[in-house]
Amino acid sequence: MKPVVAIVGRPNVGKSTIFNRVVGERVAIVEDLPGVTRDRLYSKGEWLNQEFYVIDTGGIEIGDEPLLVQMRHQAEIAIEEAHVIIFMVNGREGVTAADQEVANLLFRSKKPVVLAVNKVDNPEMRDSLYDFYALGMGEPYGISGSHGLGIGDLLDAVIAHFPSDQEEEIREDTIQMALIGRPNVGKSSLVNALLGEERVIVSQIPGTTRDAIDTSFTRDGQDYVVIDTAGMRKRGKVYEATEKYSVLRSLKAIERANVVLIVLNGEEGIIEQDKKIAGYAHEAGRAIVIVVNKWDAVEKDEKTMQEFEKDIRTEFQFLSYAPICFLSAKTKQRVHLLLPQVQKVAENHHLRVQTHILNDMIMDAVAMNPTPTDKGKRLKINYVTQVAVGPPTFIFFVNDPALLHFSYRRFLENRLRATFTFEGTPIHIIARKKND
Repeated sequence: MKPVVAIVGRPNVGKSTIFNRVVGERVAIVEDLPGVTRDRLYSKGEWLNQEFYVIDTGGIEIGDEPLLVQMRHQAEIAIEEAHVIIFMVNGREGVTAADQEVANLLFRSKKPVVLAVNKVDNPEMRDSLYDFYALGMGEPYGISGSHGLGIGDLLDAVIAHFPSDQEEEIREDTIQMALIGRPNVGKSSLVNALLGEERVIVSQIPGTTRDAIDTSFTRDGQDYVVIDTAGMRKRGKVYEATEKYSVLRSLKAIERANVVLIVLNGEEGIIEQDKKIAGYAHEAGRAIVIVVNKWDAVEKDEKTMQEFEKDIRTEFQFLSYAPICFLSAKTKQRVHLLLPQVQKVAENHHLRVQTHILNDMIMDAVAMNPTPTDKGKRLKINYVTQVAVGPPTFIFFVNDPALLHFSYRRFLENRLRATFTFEGTPIHIIARKKND
């Protein structure tokens, strides 16, 4: 699991500016497809070959509560989720009572804190840094978000606090599957149904599971690890008031999984939060199964399942490759169909196609649907090779990568899916100039 860095501080100290500096272009979503939600409170950053997640707590709005209370809530969430906290203050305004309030909270957390004094735009202001030792957070790092000054020294200090990676090694052929979804869609019940025992406490109160729980089991000779993210949102007013922020929990689980089960509530249908959660799994390149739970509680006729599936395909257009499994964790109805589906998409996620077969198939596809032209220049595909699995990734060597437009890229992906078994996994297509 990559370390998590949270940026905390009162309003207008430049948290979002620093967030954008650290994550750079990574904030942009790769695919412009319907249903992939755009707003971000966190993204990936990288420094000295160390990858990590960055949280911008400035985007957390908690009802109509007073500013100091909101700041306290934001700091509490950051303390809970982060490995390292960047505490930002404004170098032009000196130490304020609000800064001291947040500092006291962070000090009691025992989490590593790096103090960043923003808006130190010129050398003359560096003498003012000494005032910030009064916050008790150790050495203040003078930075300028607007000019990008001092960011390197700040990140050096941040990554020095990263925990060493001591995660237990899991066998390569073990399927690690994360159950993600909104609170109260039945994730814990589904874990119990899969395990055949009451391993996880089940409750009707959303957010009952306090933390992600890993459970190992073997079924029909296949080893599995279930990462139950029912703890995506903890109990309490803070987490209930910050629904969109709670997705960070599922991000952590997605990072460690190779198969993601996106669990929907069959009674409630699809809401925006579901699409957001699914979007993260898709962007991470994980194998995906869409699970519609609580199907026993839905009033049905012969068209109900067909209509629900149609809604899913409309709302989750970017997951057109993902199989859908309707079941009831409570009654165990159709639960036996889920693990074979999980095993199938896990195998497809790591499917490798022989190069000569791949190129024959692409040449046939081009003969069926000739490559596009742009300003009299036609796209020419010289050679195709698969360079990775998990997800399957293909490099197309072409005369001009700019000529491989989105629509033809989609055609090629569809032909790959029609020819080979890629159900349940995204496919990455990369265009490169022949000589590269």
